[in-house]
Amino acid sequence: MRKPELLGHLPENDALAGLCGGMIAAWDAYGCPKAVILFIVEDVTYNICDQRFHEYEIRRQRPDIHVIRRNLTQISQRGRLTSDKRLVIDGDEIAVVYFRAGYEPGQYHSEAEWEARLTVERSKAIKSPSIHYHLAGTKKVQQEIARPGVLNKFLSDSEAKLVSQLFTGLYTLDMSPEGDQAVQMAMDNPERFVLKPQREGGGNNVYGQEIRMVLEKIKDSQEREAYILMDRIRPPIQQNYLIRAHEPVKLVEVVSELGIFGTILGTAKDIQFSKFAGHMLRTKLSSVNEGGVAAGLGALDSVFLFD
Repeated sequence: MRKPELLGHLPENDALAGLCGGMIAAWDAYGCPKAVILFIVEDVTYNICDQRFHEYEIRRQRPDIHVIRRNLTQISQRGRLTSDKRLVIDGDEIAVVYFRAGYEPGQYHSEAEWEARLTVERSKAIKSPSIHYHLAGTKKVQQEIARPGVLNKFLSDSEAKLVSQLFTGLYTLDMSPEGDQAVQMAMDNPERFVLKPQREGGGNNVYGQEIRMVLEKIKDSQEREAYILMDRIRPPIQQNYLIRAHEPVKLVEVVSELGIFGTILGTAKDIQFSKFAGHMLRTKLSSVNEGGVAAGLGALDSVFLFD
């Protein structure tokens, strides 16, 4: 059934164009017309369709910019730094490095892959994300930033107050009285929390009674410092249809998470631009804990605005 009158409730979402526009702006800022954009990818890329969309969109916007794809092992074998810190791989100078891999320990098979990462970071190529943003995305750094007074070191008091309102409860599990208190808090009421390791991509968090089981094993060990404790967020439950391969379509109870994309380009001294670049809404069954789309646990959704 066609309902064109509802189109006005769907906000425009130019995430692909916006994200690729950010990489193109970085390529322009690098200032070498012969340089290319490097996608650092996994050894086996299951999410290749999404990556190719980015590659083809860059080509659509700027046919003069070329994209190459290499994994960390290939970079260790075929990459080098020049005396003036230009990154060269297979004869191509790299202007922009886009990390689609390098976030998981399993992608660093040996010291060679770590050396490849160090080579990239030492180069003058523009990285997405920069090592600063990569670290800022880790759970431990987020927990430390949420400590009282930390934001005030980087933002004005009024800005820090606004940003702090976005935080849920984040607790250290360091070998300290504060960490001991957090461990006991989680053991007493595990359903209230999520136990999070320094990992990305979904499937690594610990929920419910399993938190108590894990902490019983590691509570007296420094291994617990590899985790943080977070208040569990309880989003509102809605009804919707999940369309999945080989499964009947039916009305189910779901929860959603809205992610906002942005691009930012700058140096240690100034920000050249910071732009909104679209959004992504992920939806999963309300009865499951993890919800990664790539992992097959969630689904892509659309935002529907109403008064």
